[in-house]
Amino acid sequence: MSPIDAPVLQVRGLSKSFGTNQVLRGIDLDVPRGKVVALIGPSGSGKTTILRSLNGLETPDAGSVTVGASHTTADGSAGKDEPSGVEHNLPPLTLDFSATVSPREVAALRDRSAMVFQHYNLFPHMSVLQNVIEGPIRVQKRPRAKVIAEAERLLDRVGLLEKKDAHPFELSGGQQQRVGIVRALALKPQLLLFDEPTSALDPELVDDVLAVIKELADEGWTMVIVTHELAFARQTADEVVFMADGVVVERGPASQVLREPKEERTQQFVRRLLHEL
Repeated sequence: MSPIDAPVLQVRGLSKSFGTNQVLRGIDLDVPRGKVVALIGPSGSGKTTILRSLNGLETPDAGSVTVGASHTTADGSAGKDEPSGVEHNLPPLTLDFSATVSPREVAALRDRSAMVFQHYNLFPHMSVLQNVIEGPIRVQKRPRAKVIAEAERLLDRVGLLEKKDAHPFELSGGQQQRVGIVRALALKPQLLLFDEPTSALDPELVDDVLAVIKELADEGWTMVIVTHELAFARQTADEVVFMADGVVVERGPASQVLREPKEERTQQFVRRLLHEL
């Protein structure tokens, strides 16, 4: 398998329980470089727990997570379809949760992925610009002047440069979520994780956020998205994974899973969600 074809993410046998409630039951998942995988399913199916495990926010009980290296050309420039700004040249990182995982390993996993949360999770006492540059400067130890220039470029891209000195309470929900996306991009991750990025927004604010995510997909960012927006998943995702009760019930191309699902459980879920819309 060539570096271009190799998965950025490989999940094997991921399991997680909270007390007597087993929320993940041996999940396997591959995400090729530059592809988008959408996780759908009812509440409590384990979707968010997968994302949190990929970002080091939860520690699974068993299984492994491997985040592979971004492909780079011989001169160190981004390889084919690599999003601009992503220039990692790192060996694959594997965390085996069946053994003890060290804080350093968790930090290394978190350094390769960035998460956009359902409720934004911006620091309320910081300005928009400060929210964006905090991680790259304090955690990644990158030069302040360069980080600020990159942050301003990203904010301009999503139409929020003029808000760089504002605080989160001065922004709409949609603007806060776009700042959350910029904050994730500023970390230059190999893997972008989105946890229901529009579920906390008023309906009229959803389209702007989805448009930004669609642009990122078109640019070749590798993404895992938990979403209930089936039309968006059909347009954006390369693969849709339907989960229920902590297991993968069905997976396949978005057009197949969302238009002609094979499993009865998937059919029921899709029909119900489309009816609610």
